[in-house]
Amino acid sequence: MTPKPNTALDNGNQLLIVATAKIVMVVAISLSLYQLYTAGITALTALVQRSIHLGAILTLTFLLKPAYSKADKDRINAWVVLDWVLVAASIYCTAYICLNLTEIFDRQGDWLPADRLVSVIGTILVLEACRRVIGLFMTGICIVMMLYAYFGPYMPELIIHKGYSIERIATTLWLTTEGIFGLPLGVAATFVFVFVLFGAFLESTGGGNFFIEMAYALTGRFSGGPAKTSVVASGFMGSVSGSAVGNVVATGSFTIPMMKRVGYRPHVAGAIEAAASTGGQLMPPIMGAGAFLMAEFTNTSYLTIIKVALVPAIMYYLTVLIFVHFEAQKMGLKGQPKEKLPRIGQTLRNGLHFIIPVAILIYVLLNNYSPMMAGFVTVISTVLASMAANAVRWVRMPAGGENKRSVLGFATDELVSIKEALEKGARNAVMVSVACAAAGIIVGMVTLTGMGLKFSSLVLELSFGIKALAILLIGAASLVLGMGLPVTASYIVLATLAGPALLDMGVPLLVGHMIVFWYSQDANVTPPVSLASFAGAGVAGANPMRTAFTSWKLAKGLYIIPLVMAYRPLLGVGPTYQLFDLEVGLTMLTTTLGLVAFAAGIERYFFRKATWLETILFWAAAACLLWPIFWVDMLGLALFVIVIVMQKMIGDGGERVASPNIQQLK
Repeated sequence: MTPKPNTALDNGNQLLIVATAKIVMVVAISLSLYQLYTAGITALTALVQRSIHLGAILTLTFLLKPAYSKADKDRINAWVVLDWVLVAASIYCTAYICLNLTEIFDRQGDWLPADRLVSVIGTILVLEACRRVIGLFMTGICIVMMLYAYFGPYMPELIIHKGYSIERIATTLWLTTEGIFGLPLGVAATFVFVFVLFGAFLESTGGGNFFIEMAYALTGRFSGGPAKTSVVASGFMGSVSGSAVGNVVATGSFTIPMMKRVGYRPHVAGAIEAAASTGGQLMPPIMGAGAFLMAEFTNTSYLTIIKVALVPAIMYYLTVLIFVHFEAQKMGLKGQPKEKLPRIGQTLRNGLHFIIPVAILIYVLLNNYSPMMAGFVTVISTVLASMAANAVRWVRMPAGGENKRSVLGFATDELVSIKEALEKGARNAVMVSVACAAAGIIVGMVTLTGMGLKFSSLVLELSFGIKALAILLIGAASLVLGMGLPVTASYIVLATLAGPALLDMGVPLLVGHMIVFWYSQDANVTPPVSLASFAGAGVAGANPMRTAFTSWKLAKGLYIIPLVMAYRPLLGVGPTYQLFDLEVGLTMLTTTLGLVAFAAGIERYFFRKATWLETILFWAAAACLLWPIFWVDMLGLALFVIVIVMQKMIGDGGERVASPNIQQLK
């Protein structure tokens, strides 16, 4: 006999789904509006501003992310009840700071039982949010750091310290700006959120498609055009989105199928998109959260950060483009016919209003406004530009046409678009905010125990004072950390632990942070865990590890350029921060040529397939051009010219790679 359906329970489950969706929408939109208000209208006390932000982020986390992969959030059960308990606890613990701010400041160190309880619960909430959003790896690091702070007297001699009580650890993390509510969350709750919101508005209004079409119109005619489109489009998108995996999914859904259609193997198509998207976090003006964090860590203006970051980022993209070009030439891939490409004039006319917010952003930054105000103005200008463009299109529609909406219908559609962008912006910010809150635990414990100085001494000792070796050690540490940490969190941890070691070796502060930031990106494209590569493989339908190894090859500039930064003024950083002088210009030129020679050596191709002698000459030229001595650079330049002449004047030195059979690829 078939059991009767439980109508009351089904109705309750349906009500739960609807109520949760409504609450998520309200919290997300409220958070976005709150962030805009504090960015452009009224600033709040740091602890208050950050606690309200974290309370909303924790609420969204527990409502959106299940306790474990198989937990059913669409049905009333114990896990859903737990989620709502955690939401209530998050609201209480963060509201406690806002309601008792003056008293908390007055009794620093003389804590009440309620202070201790709230601190312990709040820290546990952040750890649970980290476990759900980021995973066990970073959660484990946070717990290990707290255990290290507690069991300090029992540690090995190299890292021993006096030890701290649970009360001291918890209250430092929750009731001061030295822990969870420290600099990382402060950056996430101010600059980063506003620019994430800008990216959400740009995407929801069609800006993402505009940048992709622009790239396709510019590069589609050339050999391997879709792959070059991928690189250029990822540069455009990455300069405002700052998320490598998000960039892969957004631009890759369009560019990867194009690459496969013209003959690229699936794993190569996915790898190209992954390598190109990784550069998005290196490309100004937004650089993920990196530019904002670096500005705070180094006490340098945001404008200076993006100025010195621009040339190395362009070099990285140039390296990827060179690899892509050589791959296309080896495979005999041709460009697309002109008639099949978007017309650049028409594309610009349709999307000119998307350039306005970017131009306004650059203007505001050049006039020394704060990044928060710049983000606020950019978001508002994006909304107004999009509404104005849509209004012009609406007015030009013929009256009585079936697509012509009423004034009320037009206004409703615009409000719905704004609402969706506000909600999407808050959802997109969850990961980076949770990562920064968890990173605050690590930074707080490092500061409390003095571990930063100990780690710095260890790096100095193991590297024997050699900068290159120290940088390689930092690169290895970043790779290990990057397997479980988002890029932003990896940068924060490495900057806190390893940054002082580079400073002790004579590397300027800003250069050291830029080196650490570049190496924090490598986990996106370096096996065995490379999230951007895996995302590209998913879109391409390719083998993930094969895609990862190919993207690792394409992204070699990620490893070489930071080494050049350490020894030469590639960033233009010196006592006067002069970006353009003779030495800086020579460094940029030789580094660029060295990267081209390096790519030619790896691919064994320039104008044609290289012989082994030519390959050795390419490698020698690259090494010399990247070496920080003038006469060695000149030797490298001479070798590079010689091997290019050999490639041009002497016949084919080896067999060409046959163009792939597209039907077989399918």
